[in-house]
Amino acid sequence: MNDTAPQPPAGGENPFLKSVHMMATLGGVALAAGVLMVTVYESTAPRIAANRAERLRQAIFEVLPGAEDRVAFAPANEGIERVPEEDEQNAPYFAGYDEDGNLIGVAVRGSAQGYQDMIRALFGYDPVEERIIRFNVLENQETPGLGDRIAWDSNFLESIEGLDVSLEPSEETLRNPVTHVQEGAPREDWQIDGISGATISVEAVVAVINRSMEQHARRLKNSLDTLEEAAP
Repeated sequence: MNDTAPQPPAGGENPFLKSVHMMATLGGVALAAGVLMVTVYESTAPRIAANRAERLRQAIFEVLPGAEDRVAFAPANEGIERVPEEDEQNAPYFAGYDEDGNLIGVAVRGSAQGYQDMIRALFGYDPVEERIIRFNVLENQETPGLGDRIAWDSNFLESIEGLDVSLEPSEETLRNPVTHVQEGAPREDWQIDGISGATISVEAVVAVINRSMEQHARRLKNSLDTLEEAAP
């Protein structure tokens, strides 16, 4: 019996060593790619965070026209409390004030699942009149030319301005939950325009408003003194 180990073909490379070399090469490439990804993330994260902060700041003043300053708030027991400036990126709402310190309204954040991904939005809310002032889409990945119209279509956005989001006398639910109608059709005060070919995106906007108002409207209405006294 011949116990001699198989030898590689003359002039050839040992298959085992070849596999080892290939695995080492792939491992090195994967390691280098991982290090590169971490480096890129760490170098760009501060800029991304700064851009998001600036985008949020601009959106607050867009949905609260006439506001010159803002104060961030978060829920606290049955009311609200101010959020330190360094933590305001995570605040659920921002009170806006004019140059004389008068309360303009409250910018409320909300999100809902769209057709492609989560839609994150901000809208101005008047807790006295119980109406939406303006609506702004902060982030969306909706289909260009269809779903993404929720962010820029003037007719659609104008249909949200002045939207009735008043509460029932019990203040537990909206008197008339927001709905949408066919694009261009007659609307009630609590209805917004639809967008042809973008029903899911429009329904996400409806969900953002309804959920946010169900969650925050009562608290904000009952915290008017706090909001007014916090003027810078």
